[in-house]
Amino acid sequence: MAAQKKAAHRHETYWGKPIPGFGDPKARLLIVGLAPAAHGANRTGRIFTGDGSGDFLMAALCRTGFSNIATSRTADDGLRLTDAYILAAVRCAPPDNKPTPQEIVTCRVHLSSEIAALPHVEVVVALGKIGFDAYLAYLSSGLNPIVLKPRPRFGHGVQVDLGAGRPRLFGSYHPSRQNTNTGRLTAPMMDEIFREARRRLS
Repeated sequence: MAAQKKAAHRHETYWGKPIPGFGDPKARLLIVGLAPAAHGANRTGRIFTGDGSGDFLMAALCRTGFSNIATSRTADDGLRLTDAYILAAVRCAPPDNKPTPQEIVTCRVHLSSEIAALPHVEVVVALGKIGFDAYLAYLSSGLNPIVLKPRPRFGHGVQVDLGAGRPRLFGSYHPSRQNTNTGRLTAPMMDEIFREARRRLS
């Protein structure tokens, strides 16, 4: 995907490699996204950075006290997350931003490793159905698997109690341009998700 540059970035060198998570290693809030955007994270080398989705998400995190600035433009822009960590279900930019089931399964080992390195997580916000399902799949594939029956259904604002000692799982629409430009996801809707997450952490 790094060879297919957008005209506005044709003179830039794209990162073009797997994208690790980003944020506070002591985070109590974990945000699970979909995959690196072809001309966002795949270009800049940092998740949710360099496109409208990143700015939309970071503005909400800034308004709710999880980030120090309201934009996410470059990997060296000074952005810091406080008590929050962001990762993606898939680590490489998929064609048409649509990862295959096999890509999701292949990347699960990386998702699991990153989550295992975050021992303080109390709330998980899954951005989109793919992120939501990927987190549920992670829960069901570990050494102490959790299989929820009936399986929780994704929806914006959905909350899932995973049991004592487990994080609470929130569902949110993904801040893609498709959702934000059509009004399916608005800034107040996104803010409310992270305000509720903040209340849970408090």
